Amino acid sequence: MKYEHQVFRVATNRRCQMKDITQPVMDFIRQTGIKNGRVTVYCPHTTAAITTNENADPDVQRDILLALEKQFPKDMQGFKHCEGNSDGHIKSSLIGVSEDYIISEGAIALGTWQSIFFCEFDGPRTRKFMALVEGS
Repeated sequence: MKYEHQVFRVATNRRCQMKDITQPVMDFIRQTGIKNGRVTVYCPHTTAAITTNENADPDVQRDILLALEKQFPKDMQGFKHCEGNSDGHIKSSLIGVSEDYIISEGAIALGTWQSIFFCEFDGPRTRKFMALVEGS
């Protein structure tokens, strides 16, 4: 069993945004030479997340962000956290900070329309995410 780890940087340009990070993760897997195994993609931030969803139609990302904003608006009454980003913490907790993917024949086993997204909920800023590839 072989293990490889890499830290990536991602720059966001809006407060709430979904950025496709599939290609850098795929490139890293190819660099490792691992053909079969799994990759964990992890976000070490409390107001950002990692998810898998459709990338063919950008309206899907907009709809996800709109639904989250309607449920947890930035100015929601009653938030006690004084930094003004309580909504980002909640959205991150709901979406989750990591995803595991199967590596088969040197590629991530994603569905036809699926991509890996870094979800920003308190931007814009430069963030990081990590990938751990394990396999043979």
